[in-house]
Amino acid sequence: MTASGVPAESDREGLGPVDVDHRSGAGRRVLTYIRLTKPRVIELLLVTTVPSMFLAARGVPDLWQVLIVLIGGALAAGGANTINAYVDRDIDQHMARTHARPLPTGEVTPTNALWFGIILNVIAFVMLTSLVNVLSALLTLSATLFYVFVYTIWLKRRTVQNIVIGGAAGAVPVLVGWAAVTNSVGAPAWVMFAIIFFWTPPHFWALALRYRDDYARAGVPMLPVVAGTEETVKQMILYSIAVVACSLLLIPVGHMGISYIVAAAVLGGWFLWATIRLRSDPDPRKAIKLFTASNTYLSALFVMIAIDAVLVG
Repeated sequence: MTASGVPAESDREGLGPVDVDHRSGAGRRVLTYIRLTKPRVIELLLVTTVPSMFLAARGVPDLWQVLIVLIGGALAAGGANTINAYVDRDIDQHMARTHARPLPTGEVTPTNALWFGIILNVIAFVMLTSLVNVLSALLTLSATLFYVFVYTIWLKRRTVQNIVIGGAAGAVPVLVGWAAVTNSVGAPAWVMFAIIFFWTPPHFWALALRYRDDYARAGVPMLPVVAGTEETVKQMILYSIAVVACSLLLIPVGHMGISYIVAAAVLGGWFLWATIRLRSDPDPRKAIKLFTASNTYLSALFVMIAIDAVLVG
């Protein structure tokens, strides 16, 4: 039997079935490696990268450049997520939410996963350096290094501030997008960075409230485990206020138009209200709804950044 549980060729008889099953097994193997990269996480990172490019270009950026940045960013993020899975494989096997991932189940060996993650980042760096610019490549690499060494290895198992500080890695893609267009990092890019930086704790703590027992069992000091639900929700509200404030700060700094102003006000009010409402009813099921709502908020806000950049120019 192979590591994935699919019978090897030597386990079967007959050339025809072997050929069919081999292709099927190869397909499953590819999907397993894709799962290692956590595609759903990558999607959100890319949703914030493209609007940053629109705002930097004050309109529609070069679409070929957008494609290269998206591919390079996806490869780097996927590589970082894979290395994260390699480091956290001991934690993942104790958590109901993560125990079915490829490393805990033995579908991929730790060595193969580590090399896969490294190779993806090398390809991303070479691609961005050669086809975009060195600054965007270095920023992308810095996000991977920060996520792996600062968040995953250093902070995650040591402090309740793990996701607060570590969340900076997820905010770097907006800097990458801006740098790809301008070969610099302007003030609007830093404001967008701040939006994502302050958004990350309430977003992730909503998930941690839902899976509090998982984190406790794995020995990860997430805020709900250490400080309890009430303190966690209080901190989530404070960070949500900071998110909305930064989204409004982008109006003068980024010279935003009326479409963004209205969207930032409406979306910000809705997000803040949804977070405050959790205080009166901090049920885990409500927390996961807030987690989903926070994704919607960030995606919609950044889509409006891109739309506004096209409309205002």
